[in-house]
Amino acid sequence: MTHMLRFCIPTAAVALSLVAGMTAQGKTPLDEWRQWRGPYNTGMAHGDAPLRWDDRTNVAWKVAIPGRGHSTPVVTGNRLYLTTAVPTGKRTAAEGRSRAGGGADSGLEHRFEVMALDRQSGQVVWQRTATVAMPHEGYHRTYGSFASNSPVTDGARVFAFFGSRGLYAYDLDGELLWQKDFGVRMRMDMAFGEGTPLTLHDNRLLLHFDHLDGGFLVMLDPATGREIWRTTRTEPFNWAAPYVAEHAGRRQIIMSGLTVRSYAFETGKLIWEVPGLGENTIPQPVQHRDLVFAMSGHTLKMLMAIPLGQTGTLTAAALAWSTARGASYTPSPLLHDGRLYVLSDSGQFSNFNATTGVPAYQQARLPQPYNFKASPVGANGKIYLATEDEDVVVVKMGDTMEVLATNTLANQSFIASPVIVGGDMFLRSRTHLFKISR
Repeated sequence: MTHMLRFCIPTAAVALSLVAGMTAQGKTPLDEWRQWRGPYNTGMAHGDAPLRWDDRTNVAWKVAIPGRGHSTPVVTGNRLYLTTAVPTGKRTAAEGRSRAGGGADSGLEHRFEVMALDRQSGQVVWQRTATVAMPHEGYHRTYGSFASNSPVTDGARVFAFFGSRGLYAYDLDGELLWQKDFGVRMRMDMAFGEGTPLTLHDNRLLLHFDHLDGGFLVMLDPATGREIWRTTRTEPFNWAAPYVAEHAGRRQIIMSGLTVRSYAFETGKLIWEVPGLGENTIPQPVQHRDLVFAMSGHTLKMLMAIPLGQTGTLTAAALAWSTARGASYTPSPLLHDGRLYVLSDSGQFSNFNATTGVPAYQQARLPQPYNFKASPVGANGKIYLATEDEDVVVVKMGDTMEVLATNTLANQSFIASPVIVGGDMFLRSRTHLFKISR
């Protein structure tokens, strides 16, 4: 499952926000969307976004995307990049049958595709087949795909990760620069599917292969694919992306799981670990000042605020705060202006003071009983909640829950998260990509 965000703030906070954005992404431009949680890596966008639209209003273009993929697009320059998987029609009885029998495409050979679209027109600029393969497992019938791993770009290259089927680096005109086969066949819990986003930070690529007896976190040189270091991991249920936090001048990589762990950015050496989450960790961790937040919402609902600066094996007493109420299973949290906004899969919305954990509101209900897999994104005082059920609900930021608009695109369902660049919103549904403009 992938995980499958913007910014306009008071002048006094601008400098702090710029620093946070540069730290999270290695000084990338704020007016681009180079990895799936946006320019600040918090869910916030730079600038504004449309408030209202429908099928007849403010849709600049709509493009059908072939195959099936839930990866969130990335944007650099005048192009969007995304991945998809397209069945070739070939079938085998021996391969592709998951333990859970998951996915209508289980047992079919697929083309694993990387696409570039023009941001202004929606025209496909290029489409490349990274590989053709028969997946050894299926995916979750409703929420999975063979192309759920969101790509990243550094502004000169785009990196597409297809899990067990490898990592592919292209230049922005579609020339394959290098590819890397890690030689693994992941075994996903209940065949939910491989959907872990890449992380790009300070000219380094981070990706992990949990769900293996001998799983690992690895750092690569994005210019060549050269492996810089590899650290063994033993997490059977984690889909959350690596998150790079900084504390006291020291960079560390936060990895979610049944046990949350921190690794030194330069070496991969373990710094600290703390147990306390449940199975199937999907939300990406995020940092506010000296705290990092990690969350689970399946077998155990829990949101933990972990103070940085610690070492060794930590206990619950080391946490700044924690709560079971309102924790998310799939959507990642949105962090802005000292507030942590958390959306559950069933549409309960919470707003926590990031420092203290005190909620401004907790498990508030939206006007209708929606389902969610996409993560919330924010822009200029507004939060965008893309539902599985045709609507994108816009909620006002602040200490009270207020719905500003409900925007419907008929017969669409959103698993990928919204993207906001240059005042426009890009929405990938299960079948189409939309550009929403004012």
